[in-house]
Amino acid sequence: MQDSAGHDAHFGWFTRRRKHLKPDDLTIVDEPMLRRAVGAAALGNAMEWFDFGVYGYLAVTLGHVFFPGGNPTAQVIATFATFTVAFLVRPLGGLVFGPLGDRFGRQRVLAATMIMMALGTFAIGLIPSYERIGLWAPGLLLLARLLQGFSTGGEYGGAATFIAEYSTDARRGRMGSWLEFGTLGGYIAGAGVVSLLTTLLDEGDMLAWGWRVPFLVAGPLGLLGLYMRMKLEETPAFKAHAEAMEGREDATRVGFVELIAVHGPQLLKCIGLVLVFNVTDYMLLTYMPSYLTVTLGYDGTKGLLLILIVMLVMMPLNVIGGGFSDRIGRRPMILGACAAMFALAIPCLLLVGTGNDALIFTGLMLLGIALVCFTSTMPATLPALFYTPVRYSALSIAFNVSVSLFGGTTPLVTAWLVERTGDPLVPAYYLMGAAVIGAVTMLFVRETAGLPLRGSPPAVADHAEARELLAGDAPLTVDEVLPVLAIDTMVEPRSA
Repeated sequence: MQDSAGHDAHFGWFTRRRKHLKPDDLTIVDEPMLRRAVGAAALGNAMEWFDFGVYGYLAVTLGHVFFPGGNPTAQVIATFATFTVAFLVRPLGGLVFGPLGDRFGRQRVLAATMIMMALGTFAIGLIPSYERIGLWAPGLLLLARLLQGFSTGGEYGGAATFIAEYSTDARRGRMGSWLEFGTLGGYIAGAGVVSLLTTLLDEGDMLAWGWRVPFLVAGPLGLLGLYMRMKLEETPAFKAHAEAMEGREDATRVGFVELIAVHGPQLLKCIGLVLVFNVTDYMLLTYMPSYLTVTLGYDGTKGLLLILIVMLVMMPLNVIGGGFSDRIGRRPMILGACAAMFALAIPCLLLVGTGNDALIFTGLMLLGIALVCFTSTMPATLPALFYTPVRYSALSIAFNVSVSLFGGTTPLVTAWLVERTGDPLVPAYYLMGAAVIGAVTMLFVRETAGLPLRGSPPAVADHAEARELLAGDAPLTVDEVLPVLAIDTMVEPRSA
């Protein structure tokens, strides 16, 4: 006997035969609401990465403020260790916020993660230095970072889900690219503030109070982001599923064990893609400023300015890349990026190590262009791996496990390996290994460009597009058959 409630809980909307569908059965996207949803999601992501960017750019200063004096390299490693600890708690945040988002809605949970993230960042700006309160200083820094890590555990998965579920199928790549546009905007804002402060203030003022300014900015930014998110409606995909499940006595919820058992292969694919995406991201945007200063002895202010210019160039390219992925597909974009990263990693690091301003910028910019292929494509690729009823949970768990184990540890592990081996090309080897993993993973991922999200009806811009879609022969689903659901009762695969 087939358990329809079990199917609904795991997979959501299934396509009926095309001849039985009507335009009203499809999702007609509200364009003004889509723009507001993209803006609110991107702002939250920008605030998250503003903090992470500032933390990376101020790593040397924060090492002096919060840790005992001595070896400057040891202070930087200690600072990155505190940076990394926050990533260890991110999977816990994903385990909490993901299921809440699938149960109560994406909008409510994203509002909660926004205020928690702002509080954690704001608190860092208020912590006294090591000279004033001793070991309490790094202890309080650790607590603030844990709060940030817990809240961000539900941020990216929710934001990517939110934009993906609001977008039309034909423009999901372009709309999703604005999420990483916000990431770059946050990094640029962080780099800009730090660069301005280091230019206007001497070293004594920076150590005394200047470093606090970027963190205190998070308070008003958090209130603005919270206001924007509270004004949004729930996503059409989630509302459709919630309405279908409402009032059903046989309705079931997907537990963690069931999630792993049914969607395990997709979770592993997500982990592999997030690995290459985030290792590249953190290597270039977070670790490179300290690498230039500490390892290569390059001027810190000039290094930050070069990274800032690279990110400014990446921002428009990111939106262009998102639209490009809608045309040629996600797989060519990501496989091409992996190939480019593998081929360019060593040459780019050799250019960075020359000490020549123009050559350093060239090396960083080439890595940035390869990174754009990830940042412009992943926000549409990752949510499309999962079905609507489990999308927030699955994406949050897989994303944060991968970031915690591989992405967030990149600055710490790389700094440690460079210190132990004395080889300045260690970052290149790290990038090459990540590129291989990403390419192998992508070979097992179905193309989803232009197709509906799994478990959701097709999403179109208007009724005319809906009629055109139903009159044509384009696929209405990604999977030809549903995964086998064999938890409490055996269920035969059902044709999509």
